[in-house]
Order: sequence, then structure tokens, then C-alpha cells
Amino acid sequence: MAGGAVIVVGSLNADLVVRVEVLPAAGETVAGGVFERHGGGKGANQAVAAARVGARVAMVGAVGEDENGEAAIADLTAAGVDVRGVVRLGDVPTGVALIVVDERGENQIAVASGANAALDARRVAQAAAPGRGDVVLLGFEVSDEAGVAGAEAARAAGALPVLNPAPARRAPEALLAAGPLVTPNAAEARALTGEDDPERAARALAEQTGAPVLVTLGAQGALLLEDGAVCRLGAIAVDPVDTTGAGDALNGALAAELARGADLGAAARFAVAAAGLATTAAGARGGLPDRAAVEAALARAT
Repeated sequence: MAGGAVIVVGSLNADLVVRVEVLPAAGETVAGGVFERHGGGKGANQAVAAARVGARVAMVGAVGEDENGEAAIADLTAAGVDVRGVVRLGDVPTGVALIVVDERGENQIAVASGANAALDARRVAQAAAPGRGDVVLLGFEVSDEAGVAGAEAARAAGALPVLNPAPARRAPEALLAAGPLVTPNAAEARALTGEDDPERAARALAEQTGAPVLVTLGAQGALLLEDGAVCRLGAIAVDPVDTTGAGDALNGALAAELARGADLGAAARFAVAAAGLATTAAGARGGLPDRAAVEAALARAT
């Protein structure tokens, strides 16, 4: 794949998944589930998604010196991701996500951050070495200082910072000042801006960053705000099995296309299709498509 590389500054987790008929309500126990373990963490999922569609990918993150950490590194290596920027820490465990998925593919997720929270600016500065034309993909499952360090490294090198603000929290001013392309879902956009309407939320974010905004809308596709103009991107038709990681698939594919040199509109369409395909198999990485699958889905949709 020609063009730049994707550098992901983000989380690595072990995903512990239980599949049940319906999601439990507060205080409710739902029996009869099936248990699975998968590699996870939004950052690692995005790295694998980008590699799956052909990008050169490097991961910057942290794991513990434990079995989950070994598995996380092995999973990324098998996917073709450069893991030299993943540090192993002896005093904290690898991050863990507890995930419940119902028969419609909807989920509930609780995360213990572990080593992800210990990724600091110094380690990011040492490991992330973007160049012009690269894309640095950032998320909120690591510390604010790690995100700021990644964004500043991107801007200093002439690379493009992309911020997936998940899980939603207040974004550091220094991170927004780096002018990242921000990719929230509707709930995250609302949490960041206080605006219920996705378009108004996108415009509020763009005022803070001076950059485009892509708001993902699940089965309704996405809304792209670029240079003040709004473009609605429709989702492809799929029968979802598991929506866990769909946003990660979108962000990884988006970063890969931008690093490849695609314009933002085309990259966003590609990414929305990749996210749809990612929901058709179990696990955050189980349905991640390759380039041929995404291109075929886009061709069917036209």
C-alpha cells in the first residue's frame, strides 16, 4: 500500500465476552450465556483494522507483564502490526474489558484500564515517530498526556492527527489545539459539546479544532462536516451479529485510507462500509474486512 503509515497511540485489552439472549437490566442476572476471550482495546482493534485493509501500522501502548499482555502483543504481531512501541510494565496488569452481547448484536462494556492508564507522554514521545503523510490515530482509553503527546508529535512532523474520543470525556485544550480530525459517535459528540443534534455538535467541535469532523451514526451511517459543508454518508445493508468494535473498524479503515492518500470524503465512505461489515461476525475483530471486501460492498451499494 503506497503512502504513509498509521501510528496508533491507544489501548490494548483482553476482551472477556459473554453472549446472552438479552442484555441484563440493573440488578438482573441473565443466565445461559456463552463465554469467549478476544484481543481487544480500542487502539489495538483500530490497528488491526487498519492493517487488514493494507496499511503499514505501528502500535504505541502499554501492557502488563502477564498472560493477557503476551496474548495482546502476539495478536497484533500476527495481524502484521509493528509492536516495538508497546511497553511492558511490571507493576500493573494488562487492561481488561468485560463485554455482554445480546442476540441482536447490541452490547454493554465495562473496562479496567490497567496498563493503558500508565502510558505517559515520555513513552509516547520515545515510541511514536511519525513522518509527513502519516496518520496518528488517538483515543481516550489512554491518558490525556499520552494523547496530547501523540497529537503534538503528529503536527510537528506534518502528519495528520485523528482523534476518536471514546469513551467520551472532556478533551484537553492542547489536544484540540493540535487540530485533529475528530470522529465521535452521536453520544460522544453530545457529551463533548452538549448539542443533541449531530450536525450542531459537529459544527461546535469544528469551531474548537479548525478541522473536519466525522460523526458516526450506527445503522444510519455518518455525517461528515468539511469546510463548513455537511455530507451524509449512508450505511451499507448488513445483518449484524455483534456491534462491538464497529467504531474501531471505522477509525482504523479511515486512518488507513487517509494515510494511503485518499481524500476525506472517499476515506469516510470506505470507513463506513468497513464498519458495517465488521458487525457481521462475533468479536471486535472477528468481522474486520480486508480491502477487497470493502470495495465489493461499496460496489454493490452504488
